[in-house]
Amino acid sequence: MQLWFSRRSEISLRHQLVTQIILGILGNDLAPGERLPSTRQLARRFRLHPNTVSAAYRQLEQEDWIKLRRGSGVYVRENQPQNSYSGALLLDRLIADFFRAARENGISLAQLRAGVRQWLDLQPPDHFLVIEADLELRKIVVSETQSALTFPIASCAPEECGSATVLAGAIPVALVNRAEAIRALLPRETDLLTLRINPVGKSLAAYLPAPSQAIVGIASRWPTFLTTARTMLIAAGLHPDCLVLRDAAKPNWQRGLKQTAAVVCDSLTAKALDGIGRILPFPLLSKSSLKELQEYQQSIRSPLTP
Repeated sequence: MQLWFSRRSEISLRHQLVTQIILGILGNDLAPGERLPSTRQLARRFRLHPNTVSAAYRQLEQEDWIKLRRGSGVYVRENQPQNSYSGALLLDRLIADFFRAARENGISLAQLRAGVRQWLDLQPPDHFLVIEADLELRKIVVSETQSALTFPIASCAPEECGSATVLAGAIPVALVNRAEAIRALLPRETDLLTLRINPVGKSLAAYLPAPSQAIVGIASRWPTFLTTARTMLIAAGLHPDCLVLRDAAKPNWQRGLKQTAAVVCDSLTAKALDGIGRILPFPLLSKSSLKELQEYQQSIRSPLTP
């Protein structure tokens, strides 16, 4: 994984390191269970103080991104699925009762199969449901999924996702780092599709190194995008005074962006920047995640086979 650090910034080196490791995990640059460099290795390679690296690792461990194993090393946290068999056993029992009742009423297996298939055909999911607490992040996810899919996309906050009305006909979807908390709010045995984000480091590397005095704009309605993009660009060597931040939720937010060499933005904000100049949109969702949604959508549309 590529790392950058700027010593000319008011953003601490610890925060720069924490931000880049989290983005690496979310973007699948760092796989679950992967061993990270030791404190000494990172400090030596990037000329950081060992206490800086140790503090960053402690923060990441406290936030459940990594695991520090004494005598072994530092590892990306593995999110193992929480298997529950009670729901599966309950379903088996209901199906057995259903078949027994059908036989007692003289319904043949062929009739039963045809009837079940008909009901399943009538009741497939018909839309994806994006579950996310951050409203502006939710809008970006909805926009990017809608551009890749033909199914409608609905959205809701986590506190709404347990409602039978909200879930009716829905395929719940959440970002991978939110999945564990959201899964706990959903009815048992409800499928939840997870989405990974693009590896930011690789995307940014294509535009680097940038001229040290280039004026670069950063625009988004999502506050986290603004702060993260600023951190990454400063870590990559751009001077803080050369960055123009614009909150797209505020009036006249495009002011001054035409004078920049380029504007870094999320994919949704990019749609409102026509005529500004060079736009560098960063899609949030990975191509592999969008492909998985497309395949899931296709599997629903395919007719059931006997």
